Amino acid sequence: MSTLAAALNSRHFVITTELNPPKGTNLTALFEKAELLKGWVTACNLTDSHTARMTMSPIAVARLLLDRGVEPILQVTGRDRNRLALQADLLGAAALGITNLVCMSGDDPRSGDHPQAKPVFDLDAITLLRAVSSLQTGYDLGGNQLNGTPRFYAGAVVNPGAADLTTELQRMEDKVQAGAQFFQTQAVYDPGTFETFMNAAQRYNVAVIAGVLLLKSSTMAQYLNDNVPGISVPAALIGELEGAQDRTAKSLEIASRIIKQIKPMCQGVHLMALGWEARIPQLLQAAEIAP
Repeated sequence: MSTLAAALNSRHFVITTELNPPKGTNLTALFEKAELLKGWVTACNLTDSHTARMTMSPIAVARLLLDRGVEPILQVTGRDRNRLALQADLLGAAALGITNLVCMSGDDPRSGDHPQAKPVFDLDAITLLRAVSSLQTGYDLGGNQLNGTPRFYAGAVVNPGAADLTTELQRMEDKVQAGAQFFQTQAVYDPGTFETFMNAAQRYNVAVIAGVLLLKSSTMAQYLNDNVPGISVPAALIGELEGAQDRTAKSLEIASRIIKQIKPMCQGVHLMALGWEARIPQLLQAAEIAP
């Protein structure tokens, strides 16, 4: 059993974050961040060409992090590979000792740095979870028996701030039925909205790790409101950032306050630092979360 699975199953409050594999082969900066976070976070997501911008395979980086004593969570998207390639990658990940997964559909390639790339989307998040479940029963999606069975701890994503919460909750239920054992959420800025979501989601009896995206400026906050569906940064928070003399300190203050408010409602937080990974220990100390 992975450390993440053991922690969530025992109801320990977990901290996850995410690291982006490099566009290239130099992993020095990523390893430095991972070493800094060791002891502070339970596991680190490794993104799969985040926002459709090509980067190193997260499977390779996940294995290298395991060698360094850092537990990875492999993000797997249906964007670039068909079901043959996805199942092959999952078996390869299992052979390398990678057990934690987060399954998602992925961003449209037209929004990335290779807009001419052909999207695949043979499997979406739900059918990808079904593929993971099928492999764990010893069979591929074609019904063919495997020689050796992988073991995974599979998660998915959910958006507590979705405009149509009923549909979002139905998709969450579909993902649970497909095999999702935990969820990481879109960024949370309104604890009241998150509480409404959690009250509705508790029926699924599955661990929820709430997303906390650090706001670096009021401009960034407004951009999220205007361009990212399901994220709503309250005007009061934007006003705090606009009036701050030290925006970094204010950003950490806001994030730590949100963590304290939502901590009783969920099983952990997923910190999206966007280059501020070195500030995560300071943030967790401010949120009164010990290493």
